[in-house]
Amino acid sequence: MKINRILYQNRRDFEAEYECQFCGDVVKKKGYDDGYFHTVVIPDMKCDKCGKSVSANESELNEEYRPLTTKYPDGFQV
Repeated sequence: MKINRILYQNRRDFEAEYECQFCGDVVKKKGYDDGYFHTVVIPDMKCDKCGKSVSANESELNEEYRPLTTKYPDGFQV
């Protein structure tokens, strides 16, 4: 999954529109804006429609997953 756009954000909590790079399915899910979430959690998210994730299928993926940068640096107290 990758983030298409962030719908709203309050401090580090946000809701975003995620798109599957394999089948193109789009879903809305909540998230947490820190480095761990963007580099570990999002690539491990499985698509509800096709069941694939970036981390499990890296060799099948044509484009590289590039995580978004966080709004606030890690360790910064909001």
